Amino acid sequence: MAARALSEQVADLLARAGLDVERTGPDRFVVVLPGTAKLRTVVSLSIGAQALTLNAFVCRRPDENEAGVHRWLLQRNARMFAMAFAVDSLGDIYLVGRIPVTDLGEADLDRLLGAVLQYSDEAFPVLLRLGFASAIRREHAWRVSRGESLANLAAFADLTEQPDPGPAGPRPSQRPGPVPEPGS
Repeated sequence: MAARALSEQVADLLARAGLDVERTGPDRFVVVLPGTAKLRTVVSLSIGAQALTLNAFVCRRPDENEAGVHRWLLQRNARMFAMAFAVDSLGDIYLVGRIPVTDLGEADLDRLLGAVLQYSDEAFPVLLRLGFASAIRREHAWRVSRGESLANLAAFADLTEQPDPGPAGPRPSQRPGPVPEPGS
């Protein structure tokens, strides 16, 4: 299928889907997909002579546990359709894909956008847990100190709740003490 014809097909599909779309060039689109865990995923689609390329921002560079985040992304890549997680030069996390335009139909485009939304929405809370746990705890403490809403932190309650020491105070195993040296 010619790039120009595919561009018009993509424009038609996006218009009928009722998505927030900006056409940034004859063969380029920016689409906003509404999600649940990640409220919106912005996807850039570019149609070339041989392939449709997509890039979708998922999450900024992790504040901590970068190796753990990257390990999770690589393990997840092995189970994904038509795209993979990648990091840019700043360490920000994206979904990227290149799909041959030959025989690419409307159902394929719909499946591709559905996969972007699913992968982004499923990954977002995991990436926050792995790469931003300390920031979530700080945000929770700040909101509590100011009496602010904790509604959008509810999914991370396990990261922010402190164990109840009970009426007698902390048990000896719960008291802070020296951190053992590795190997001791």
